[in-house]
Amino acid sequence: MSKPLDVIRLHNAVFYAYHGVLSDEQNLGGKFHVDVELHCDLSKGARSDHLKDTVDYERVYDSIRSVVLGRKYFLLEALGHAMAKGILNDFRLVQRVTIRIRKPGAPIKGVVDHVEVELTEVRGKAKRT
Repeated sequence: MSKPLDVIRLHNAVFYAYHGVLSDEQNLGGKFHVDVELHCDLSKGARSDHLKDTVDYERVYDSIRSVVLGRKYFLLEALGHAMAKGILNDFRLVQRVTIRIRKPGAPIKGVVDHVEVELTEVRGKAKRT
């Protein structure tokens, strides 16, 4: 039986961006809260105590920020997918990434604290369509 993967988590990174279907969302913008779980083998970095042997979570934050601020997305699903794919492309140790995006004050006719989308991408899995 193989060892379970280790996890690095970034909780509640907050960005002001312009994602959404409605023109007000795209023009006025709003806050987006992002959580990221990086599933990987951290044993080499644990032994060596060198940043080069692990996942640099400051670089992960920069990757997320560049996707969130880089262009407008209509759907949280598309935004999350772009973040996950970017992380898998840029960080070879990451085997699985889970992204959670929360949008406070989403334009819903009702009382909701926030809307959240969670998606997971796995290295080497066939592309979803």
